[in-house]
Amino acid sequence: MEKRGFTCIPHTDEEIARMCGVVGIASVDELLNVLPGELRLTRPLRLPEALSEQEVGSLLRDMSRRNTSTDDCSCFLGAGAYNHYIPSAVDHIISRSEFYTAYTPYQPEISQGTLQSIFEYQTFICQLTGMEVSNASLYDGASAVAEAVLMAGRITGKNHVLLSSTLHPEYRETALTYLEGGGVSSRVLPYCPEKGTTMIQAVEECKDDIACLVVQHPNFFGSLEEIEALSRAVHDKGGLLVVAVAEPLSLGILKPPGELGCDIVVGEGQSFGSPLSFGGPYLGFMATRERYLRQMPGRIVGQTVDRNGKRAFCLTLATREQHIRRARATSNICTNQGLSALACTVYLVLLGRKGLMELSRLNIAKAAYLRKRLLDVKEISAAFTSPCFNEFVIEVDGDPEGFLEELLEHGIVGGLSLGRFYPELDRHILVTATEMNTKEEIDRYGEVAEGLFARSIEETRR
Repeated sequence: MEKRGFTCIPHTDEEIARMCGVVGIASVDELLNVLPGELRLTRPLRLPEALSEQEVGSLLRDMSRRNTSTDDCSCFLGAGAYNHYIPSAVDHIISRSEFYTAYTPYQPEISQGTLQSIFEYQTFICQLTGMEVSNASLYDGASAVAEAVLMAGRITGKNHVLLSSTLHPEYRETALTYLEGGGVSSRVLPYCPEKGTTMIQAVEECKDDIACLVVQHPNFFGSLEEIEALSRAVHDKGGLLVVAVAEPLSLGILKPPGELGCDIVVGEGQSFGSPLSFGGPYLGFMATRERYLRQMPGRIVGQTVDRNGKRAFCLTLATREQHIRRARATSNICTNQGLSALACTVYLVLLGRKGLMELSRLNIAKAAYLRKRLLDVKEISAAFTSPCFNEFVIEVDGDPEGFLEELLEHGIVGGLSLGRFYPELDRHILVTATEMNTKEEIDRYGEVAEGLFARSIEETRR
């Protein structure tokens, strides 16, 4: 192996020359001639001098100190990634070598533990969503939504997709990217400005060529959608209802989407045992009706018996192109989020049905108390009237970005400014509360907010 510049490559000069001769070029650089000259770098990379291992470690530690951890502040930020307590047993179990190093259970006779954990994960997802079958997991909530849209198109044979504007904006963007160039049209439905929920009338006014309607519940504003009414509306048009769940803890207390007329349930499983971790790796889940089983992407683990009549597990269905004819594959998904799915399974086992319900109630109570405390501030008002789970939208009298920056100076991550995603909500903030927020933190949020607005009024008078 020869070293060339900063990169080690496994070919000698003689080997490279021989390969270039076969394809009819004088040098590797000729392969780059198709690129416009203005896009090509004609100078060496401006890289600093190499550092020793000790120096690199010191540099990285210094850089890490610039990050704000949820351990160092009061965090009221949600919007699809939630700060929940993770029992220490979760990390202990998923760090065992037989789980941590496992790749794919191609050989069931030596993968029974992995297969069983996936089977139990699928069972939990079905119980939470009220659906009949679940796959072994997907990459994250956003890609799960996109896969559900493609799945609905295969089932219905229609090519028009409705996306609620209250669906997580990044989920929407991902779904639209998947649809781009595929001959599928889409429409983003408006939300009711009073309730903060999807306008059912907008669905009723659509034509009958709908493949599916995708709605989030609780939605991006934290509001609870009218799922049964939306289900009737889209089914009357011959389409399917896809419900996305960004905060799966809500499934511990809300009626399962499967009992409300939903056809496909997808979502983000990060709340169940995965840390915030700068946005990943996370866990996408998907569940559906049994009649749609063969249109589901990914893989499904099933339970059977071996030749001795003992309980055993195996890969029952695998619809990826590596396993079957490429033309018949439902997705190019290569694997499932095995370790994150295992963390989810361990987390749910530790909490149990009762514990999950109690934790859900605690999150509702924390959010209700936070909402009341913030609305006691004269310059803060409620944006929407719909009931919520553990996050909600407030409107502030002033610049929300400036307000959040001042809160951060006091060690409070106050929420997400919505103007970035919704220009009409340029004075609004999405605020979240979980079991990690103490009463003292919530009270301090309200006190600091009052002080900031009082100071702003005083400065204006001067």
